[in-house]
Amino acid sequence: MNDEEKLKKALLKKAVGYEAKEITEEFSVDDEGVKRLSKKKITKKHFAPDITALKILVDKFYPNLEPKILDMSDEELEAEKERILQLLKEEQNAN
Repeated sequence: MNDEEKLKKALLKKAVGYEAKEITEEFSVDDEGVKRLSKKKITKKHFAPDITALKILVDKFYPNLEPKILDMSDEELEAEKERILQLLKEEQNAN
């Protein structure tokens, strides 16, 4: 995988949002002075879709998707955002 493909994959992930595991570990020292794991907590953290990543992704890799946004209403902009996010999710699932 070349650098451009890595960039596209990273932007796609950030643009559509993702979940990641977050691990928190706490250690304590026992009577013998040995450091031991006392608590380990694994949580799932959700990262929401990022509009800036989406814009960069569209500008660089999908220039033909961008309609004339200055003429669009708020409702049309929201619909276009959802359409592009759906396309990106489909591409992410295909990979």
